[in-house]
Amino acid sequence: MKKLHNRSEAVPEFHVVIPARYSSTRLPGKPLLDIAGKPMVVWVAERAKSSGAKQVIVATDDERVATAVRQHGHAAVMTDAHHVSGTDRIAEVAAIEGWRDDAIVVNVQGDEPLIDAKLIIEVATTLAASSHAVMATACHTITEKADFTNPNVVKVVTDVNGHAMYFSRAPIPFPRDTYSSANELVSGIPAYRHIGIYAYRASFLKQYASLAPAAIEQFECLEQLRVLYQGYKIAVSVSENAPAAGVDTESDLARVRALMA
Repeated sequence: MKKLHNRSEAVPEFHVVIPARYSSTRLPGKPLLDIAGKPMVVWVAERAKSSGAKQVIVATDDERVATAVRQHGHAAVMTDAHHVSGTDRIAEVAAIEGWRDDAIVVNVQGDEPLIDAKLIIEVATTLAASSHAVMATACHTITEKADFTNPNVVKVVTDVNGHAMYFSRAPIPFPRDTYSSANELVSGIPAYRHIGIYAYRASFLKQYASLAPAAIEQFECLEQLRVLYQGYKIAVSVSENAPAAGVDTESDLARVRALMA
């Protein structure tokens, strides 16, 4: 896996798209929830813009979100309300904007107001340096056994070239001969937590919608497994630090509001 420790490498030109659906089962109207006087999605756009992206676009299905984003000086594009995934929404934006096939497009989730701009740069740079990959993502080292065994913590295993071999909610790689009920994680195990940020080549975004869902994707509930199942490569970089958690619940919202007050 590739490790990026500084900005000495040339940073490629890239675009950021922030999918922001208005509907949310747990937090209705989530993109517009107020955090320190601004809608959450605006904070995300500001963080993304600080990465140096050529363009930052919020992709939404609701005029209320688009209006709020534009009122704060950011770009918004209305997209189809029936997209089944954020990737499909990003693909529509890439088509609308007419980005070249070799353009790099980073997907930044609209519920991550604390996202580090360095992470955005990292995945864009990783993809630019990985000619055989159609996507790039990130991970960081797992140090706690509770995280290793938690199905809500997605794990990734990579090959010698830093390409993902598999993503799983199960504890992988599984230490067959040294696993125990002890609370400590087995020493030396290459266990990595997947970070849900992706960079795509625009040419692949055009192909993605035509890829049939895979059984492993449906059982694990991990969309990226469709890409691996179809034989494509996903480059993975190792981030030095765990990213700040996003906002999925009322308690998450309260935590972020307290941090940003």
